[in-house]
Amino acid sequence: MYEDLLNIALGVVATGVSASLGWLARTALWRRRLRRKQAFFGLPGNAECLLVVNREAGGEGVVHRFDVFALLELSALIKDCGAHARIVHHDTAQQGFGERTEFCLGGPYSNHRMAAHLAVLLPGVDVNTDVEPVADRGAFTIGGERYPMDAGTSEYVLLARLTAGEGARPVFLLCGQRAITNQAAGRYLVRHHEKLARAYGADGCFVLLLKVVNSQAYGPDVVELVADVTRAARTAPERAAG
Repeated sequence: MYEDLLNIALGVVATGVSASLGWLARTALWRRRLRRKQAFFGLPGNAECLLVVNREAGGEGVVHRFDVFALLELSALIKDCGAHARIVHHDTAQQGFGERTEFCLGGPYSNHRMAAHLAVLLPGVDVNTDVEPVADRGAFTIGGERYPMDAGTSEYVLLARLTAGEGARPVFLLCGQRAITNQAAGRYLVRHHEKLARAYGADGCFVLLLKVVNSQAYGPDVVELVADVTRAARTAPERAAG
């Protein structure tokens, strides 16, 4: 009977030790993944970041509902990092970049800060900002390649992570041809940030061209990676002589 009790006691101890080791291993893994996420997004605990949004046409202070959905997904990610966000409109975010992580949403036609980022950081990207409903409206031109918009069927969005130098916090650009493509880029970033960190490193810069397929049927869920256009987007086009 003594041996039976000893075996039971040893079994209980072994189970407790195994459970403790498993918990410690899971906790260590969770902390490592958290540190990697924080490093990639430039969001250490208690850090502040900016969510820069445009204003919907015709509405003072109104944000398009798809941009609101994107903000909600990004806000959840920021909270997971232990950081907090401040939402600012594009025409009031009059400050440089690099001090705080920034997520900038919207095309340059409705987001003046996005227009400034494209001009300074991505001189190889040209976006047709015509307000009139012309055939070329919203089209991207990157490195001589043109990407027109077919609303509701085939639309494009740029997802970029850029920095102002070593040690600077990153700015994430979600520059879409329509508001729903901004949400698609935000969802893509949330879902694939670990893969992107492995591919480009915690401090890496990239510019990805994404295609949103049949948004009128699938919303922002069906997204294809068209190309890594980092080199073309960051290279200013050559000016014609004379």
